[in-house]
Amino acid sequence: MEVVTKLAPIILALIMLGLGLGLKLEDFTRVFKTPKDFFVGLISQLIILPVVAYILILVLRTPPEIAIGVMIIAAAPGGVTSNILTRFANGDVALSISLTAIISLISIVTVPLIVFTSADLFGITNISQNISMTGIAMKMFLVVTVPVFLGMIIRKFAENFVASKVEMFNKLNMVFFAIFFVAAFYEERENLINFIVQAGLIVLILNLTMMAIAYYLAKTFASGVKQQKCIALECGLQNGTLAIFVSTQIFGTDILYAIPTGAYAFIMYITGFIFVYLLKNKS
Repeated sequence: MEVVTKLAPIILALIMLGLGLGLKLEDFTRVFKTPKDFFVGLISQLIILPVVAYILILVLRTPPEIAIGVMIIAAAPGGVTSNILTRFANGDVALSISLTAIISLISIVTVPLIVFTSADLFGITNISQNISMTGIAMKMFLVVTVPVFLGMIIRKFAENFVASKVEMFNKLNMVFFAIFFVAAFYEERENLINFIVQAGLIVLILNLTMMAIAYYLAKTFASGVKQQKCIALECGLQNGTLAIFVSTQIFGTDILYAIPTGAYAFIMYITGFIFVYLLKNKS
């Protein structure tokens, strides 16, 4: 787990830099043009997802160490993967990018708040005395917010070059994400099956339940099918690298707290591609 702990902030910063390179100011102001769709996605991801995760933890009587890991992944924003799969599904890519960008920036406050509140509820006391909610927020600011804005500034001054390479940057983000999880799984390969067994059921139920809830919530309140696809994928595909980063910052090299993130990352790709396949041609 030591390699993963060292890699997490570097890979996360590179992924967020890539996200920033693909953003323009209108990705943030677009929400004022279609606020209903944005707020359906925002509420689904920031409020309903953690609440559903907490209810499942209570119903399934999940052990505290696994439970806090589930809450970490539930608190994480959507990742670049959700933008790519939204495109494959013929969903609203612009909305997906706006949700990923804004919730990623908000996450420097919401993630520590949800995680530390959950730790209190589950009676977890082995958080380092040197770690605080403010401290985690500041570290997230450095590896999440700063790279995003840096990427946007670079794009501002090299618009033509960067705009022509956005697809390449998206693919690089996928490569960084893949390298990170291959490294994580390889380092803990002897425990991989155990990870899936311990956390697989709850994260599978969480993933499927949340995508279904988000899809039908969007069907009721959002503009159309493209927005339904987008919001469902945003709520089903979380930023696993950010979740690992938060886990390692709070609990160090104790792999137990990162188990749900690894299991979720494995499962969300399978369910995400199945979702895309089933609904790609729905209009």
